Amino acid sequence: MFSLKTLMIGLTCGIILTGCSSASSEGNSAEEVIIYSNADEEAVEVIQEVLDKAGYEGQYIFQSFGTGELGGRLLAEGKNIEADLVTMSSFYLESAQAKHSMFKDVSFEVNPQVAVPSYYAPILSFTGTIILNTKEMAAQNLPRPTSAKDLAKPIYKNKIAMVDPNGSSTGWLFVQNITATYGMDAEGQTIMNHIRENAGPNLELSGSGPLKKVMAGEVPIGFGMRHQAVVNKAEGLPIDYIDPSEGNYTLSESVAVIDKDDKTNQNAMKMAEIIVKNARPQLLEIYPNIIYDGETVASENQIKNVKTYAEPLTAELLDKHRAFFHGQKL
Repeated sequence: MFSLKTLMIGLTCGIILTGCSSASSEGNSAEEVIIYSNADEEAVEVIQEVLDKAGYEGQYIFQSFGTGELGGRLLAEGKNIEADLVTMSSFYLESAQAKHSMFKDVSFEVNPQVAVPSYYAPILSFTGTIILNTKEMAAQNLPRPTSAKDLAKPIYKNKIAMVDPNGSSTGWLFVQNITATYGMDAEGQTIMNHIRENAGPNLELSGSGPLKKVMAGEVPIGFGMRHQAVVNKAEGLPIDYIDPSEGNYTLSESVAVIDKDDKTNQNAMKMAEIIVKNARPQLLEIYPNIIYDGETVASENQIKNVKTYAEPLTAELLDKHRAFFHGQKL
């Protein structure tokens, strides 16, 4: 998801996060569903648990990738990718489908609140926010920012930790705040440059990196995933969060089945349905953003100013925004 996850592409069950119970024979390997995923460890554990409980233990091989790594493979390999099933950032699935027409239509009912293409089903979503260490804010007599733009002020020089969108899509959520409100021309670029410069050595490739630095008191302010800050505050830690006045943007991850014509693994769609229907309740607890009708979350997880980016989110737009973050031109 949004962080650069450890790439686990070993060739044995001992290396790969897998439902394998032992090294399989060639015959069994041909029947196993190969699952590629960019999900965080917590989500992977939930997905594997529901697949095993549904009777699929030993019938799949689970391989975890960083978002950029897996996105690159989808775009480069298309239907030739080894995977039968993927859980991945929805925008990458849409970009890969536009390039390769590589996914089968979902064969089970999917009714998210926001319409999605017929070839994937959302399993989770997450939102970014500004995170504060309240003790450090008080000790350093810093004013509380109220907007993403505020982080460009000189008073926050070397006081903030940011996520580099080259490393994690969490950083892209912040870039969307800036570009949607202030544009990508002179005003927006100036704001972005000052924020990046204010981060200085605290520019993190991991989506959870800024939160860790804020929790450790290394910096008083960071940008990270909202649900993590909510949990930390509820646990009594000196952590608070501020939803930026520009709004909160959201990214989702979804499940899709690779269309390999007559070689499509018949269990892939069955597993996709299990992941959506059985894993979703637990995933909602971890990532408390409502996707489907009937879902509820606690009041602290209800976001008042949810925004949708005006342009379709694509791999190409991500590349543009990565360059924008670093003050570069594509």
